[in-house]
Amino acid sequence: MAWLVTGGSGYIGSHVIRALAGEGLDPVVLDDLSSGIESFVPDGVPFVRGTILDQALVEKTIDDYGVTGVIHVAGYKYAGVSVQRPLHTYEQNVTGTAVLLAAMAAKGVDRIVFSSSAAVYGVPPTDVVTEDTPKSPESPYGESKLIGEWLLRDQGVATGLRHTSLRYFNVVGSGEPSLYDASPHNLFPLVFQALLDGRVPKIFGDDYATPDGTCVRDYVHVSDLALSHAVAARKLDAGETLEPAYNLGSGDGSSVKQIMDAMAEGTGIDFEPEIATRRAGDPDRIVAEGVLAGSDLDWKMRHTLLEMVESAWAARQAAE
Repeated sequence: MAWLVTGGSGYIGSHVIRALAGEGLDPVVLDDLSSGIESFVPDGVPFVRGTILDQALVEKTIDDYGVTGVIHVAGYKYAGVSVQRPLHTYEQNVTGTAVLLAAMAAKGVDRIVFSSSAAVYGVPPTDVVTEDTPKSPESPYGESKLIGEWLLRDQGVATGLRHTSLRYFNVVGSGEPSLYDASPHNLFPLVFQALLDGRVPKIFGDDYATPDGTCVRDYVHVSDLALSHAVAARKLDAGETLEPAYNLGSGDGSSVKQIMDAMAEGTGIDFEPEIATRRAGDPDRIVAEGVLAGSDLDWKMRHTLLEMVESAWAARQAAE
């Protein structure tokens, strides 16, 4: 049984296809390479270059490879930039998801795992987020992910689509040195680039109501995240019922200072971060409870913060 991974040549998607293979499922990749890297797709895994906005291509891919399920990772992922590019964000993340679901319905594919985001919560009223925490996205990106969840829900009512959505927090690390995070906006790549350029990374504010004064957030290893996608796919294949959404979070989080300390140790580059003024709107602490995913999707934190840094740094260096 083949599973189509949209966005499978990206940082997260490429880890997902390896996790699928580890669970005995056959991955097929559809990616337009707008941000993905074709070499991230292993030899022997079918790769189709194209966009999820092309319904005919999606349907042909389903037919050509006998696709029975979809893991939908493709999308425009830059929350901050989405404020300047709302129409592009909605086209890629909302229209794209609707077209994908239409293709699935046309071909009788009735199971999907959706790549959602912690951005659906916005700035929550509590510092520990559960799946029931009110949703209040603050960017077109976060809104588009919440709409994606609604599309799956409504299609489930209409057609019996079996689905679940996995809400990511900060995804870091690498499962192997050939796979790295190429995003120009994520924390780890930004810190690595600063260190490689001889610049001192910054901490924005050290006067928050946290143990060391810096913001606390969730950081999860990409391989742990990918495994839960594969487990979700296997369970949907087995006819098991999953919850509509799961948080993939640590339950306790790490502070920005802890990240910087791990960066210095993991890279071997000693530095003292520069303390800059706070950024408006940054809450003291946001972490996610991962109990539900732990119960249903074998979710757990299998890597320490230092291991996350070391694996990401090894991949970054290998890409030089």
